[in-house]
Amino acid sequence: MGIVVVEICDGSLITEIQLEEILESEYPEVAVIESSCLSFCGMCAKRPYAIVNGKRIFAKTNEECLELIKQQVEAELAVFA
Repeated sequence: MGIVVVEICDGSLITEIQLEEILESEYPEVAVIESSCLSFCGMCAKRPYAIVNGKRIFAKTNEECLELIKQQVEAELAVFA
């Protein structure tokens, strides 16, 4: 498992992109975990989101959300550098 954990709900709009493939190929320290529910009822159907090391990241589009997730991943990795 990676030192940065990105959790996604399998019902989230973010699953429309290959988030696991994108992040784990770009950041070997990242583990993407897909769950059936992350207990943010309704959010997954309204906008793309993920949880990065316990911090909720969301945006209006998948592309914007991906960029915000990458920024948070880089901030988390900077702690270990």
